[in-house]
Amino acid sequence: MTLSTASLTGVAFLLSLISSISAELTNGQGEMAGEATATSVILQSRLTDGDKMIDGDLPGREGVGYFEIAANESFQDSQTTEHQIARADEDFIIKIKVSDLKPGTDYYYRLVFGAPDAEPSTKGPTRRFRTLDPQSVEPVSFVVVTGMNYAFFHDHPYNPELTYTGPDKHLGYPALEAILKRKPDYFIGTGDNVYYDHPAKPAAKTEAELRRKWHEQFAQPRFVKLFSEVATYWEKDDHDHRKNDCDTTGDYAPSNELGIALFREQMPVVDPADAAAPTYRTHRLNRHSQIWLLEGRDFRSPNAMPDGPEKSLWGAEQLAWLKQSLLESDATWKLIITPTPMIGPDDASKKDNHTNPAGFKYEGDAFKSWLIQQGTLADHTLLICGDRHWQYHSIDANGIEEFSCGALVDANSRAGRLPGDKNSTDPKKTISQPWVQATKSQASGGFLEVTIREAADDRVPEAWFEFFDEHGQLLYRKIKRP
Repeated sequence: MTLSTASLTGVAFLLSLISSISAELTNGQGEMAGEATATSVILQSRLTDGDKMIDGDLPGREGVGYFEIAANESFQDSQTTEHQIARADEDFIIKIKVSDLKPGTDYYYRLVFGAPDAEPSTKGPTRRFRTLDPQSVEPVSFVVVTGMNYAFFHDHPYNPELTYTGPDKHLGYPALEAILKRKPDYFIGTGDNVYYDHPAKPAAKTEAELRRKWHEQFAQPRFVKLFSEVATYWEKDDHDHRKNDCDTTGDYAPSNELGIALFREQMPVVDPADAAAPTYRTHRLNRHSQIWLLEGRDFRSPNAMPDGPEKSLWGAEQLAWLKQSLLESDATWKLIITPTPMIGPDDASKKDNHTNPAGFKYEGDAFKSWLIQQGTLADHTLLICGDRHWQYHSIDANGIEEFSCGALVDANSRAGRLPGDKNSTDPKKTISQPWVQATKSQASGGFLEVTIREAADDRVPEAWFEFFDEHGQLLYRKIKRP
């Protein structure tokens, strides 16, 4: 049978109508529990028009919803948050800070949602998270990742042979499954959580295009599954701010203001009711450990500014807060987690971070010198960074150590820049590296897992640093004892 053009048009319209009717109001990106403290957490979801990608995006849909939360899976004696309307101007996101929680407690929560003109009645799947316990000596673990390049994994725009072709591709990054099997308490994304500038043609520039990057990323089933069980903390870097090695200057899209706003909108980092809340913060994990999560884009001087005492990557206020809060902490292990490296080495051609002589090296060296001047503070402070696409453990000339988590995605990894390389930021080989992915064959996607626990024999608090590839294979382990 041959259909006329008019008939084909009618069929297309009918199929479109059926699709629009069948698409249900749902939570296609799952939920996130972010910024857990001993007594609070930020819960987030997004109402969507079904759970299938349409033209590379997951469209949002208006509705109303709230969270139900309890300290048991049966939701006995549960509490509910206030009703929120999922609006287009807020990307249909429902987000709220929940307080008055108990330390060291497993909490269960779910989104209850419905149409805008009705009482919410649809209950989403049960999710969980654990609050921190600053007084506990029980082990606590977290994974650290960076470089979650969606384009490189799904359809590499520059090297198609690097595109992932496994039968599980539709689930998303294999490393996420490997992380879930490790059962960490927390997940830390150090930035480059999405890539606005890849593929370069077309790069994301408008609000709608930027939002699309977040939708496609976190609609992947492995992300939904992981975040249903693991609470999160987030930082941003260049690719999820504006573009590669960006700063706050330059009259181009996306603007600095839009980059800042979209990160705060899309991630459960700051209380949505507190527009002035900074994105740098510190959390006491347990009696033995405390983490610092820093902001590396919002307050930086122009990259092109000559390096010196007036140039800052962190800004004066954040730097003063960092020093003061470090001095106030009595945690055995003080873990500074930065979007960009402080020791490296890195490529000499860059001017984006604290290792680069034409970048922000003066501030980085001054801060490390300040650590040394505080006596034992330097012995108990360890640096963890994202940004670099290879894993390493580096020690500078003063004994300060840095652990780079490397890229999460295989297709986004590369061989590392080594000490002594004339094209590195350490041509004189002052840095030692007990571990580095030094060759192309060693480069792989993966993650860093950090565990703070007391040794079984003498109860000394140890910090375990373990590097894994994207399939969960252990590559290197370093155990630090005070």
